[in-house]
Amino acid sequence: MALTSLPVEPRIRAFRGATTVEHDDPAEIRAAVGQLGRAMVHANDLTLDDMVSVILTVTPDLTSMYAGTALREELQLDDVPLLGAVEANVTIGVDRCVRIMLHAYSPLSRADVTHVFHGDSRRLRPDLEAS
Repeated sequence: MALTSLPVEPRIRAFRGATTVEHDDPAEIRAAVGQLGRAMVHANDLTLDDMVSVILTVTPDLTSMYAGTALREELQLDDVPLLGAVEANVTIGVDRCVRIMLHAYSPLSRADVTHVFHGDSRRLRPDLEAS
C-alpha cells in the first residue's frame, strides 16, 4: 500500500525543531528559541489556535534560563501548555542545544510536515534538508 501526501481532516501532528547557541546566555537563548519557534510555525502554516502543547528539552550545559519561558514570551503562548526537560547527557550529542516538539492540529499529512533544524542541531537529522 502506497502512502500519499493528500490533505486530511485536521488531526494532531507533532512538529519537531532544534537549534543551538554559542553561549549559555539568556539573550542568546531567547533569540534562538524565538527564531526557531517562528520558523516552525511559518513552515507549517500554524496559528496559535492550532497549538495543543509544546515539549522543550535543553542539553545539560544550558542553565541560564528556561527555554519554555523564551518560547512563551517570543511567540506569546500564554495559554499553550509547555513542558521543559533536560536531554540525556550523551557524549556524541550536540552541545548547547534546545529541542522543541510542538503538538498542533493541522490538515498536513505526516509526510508533509516540515521539521526545522538550525545551527549545529542539523547533525541530529542529516536525513532532512537543511532548514
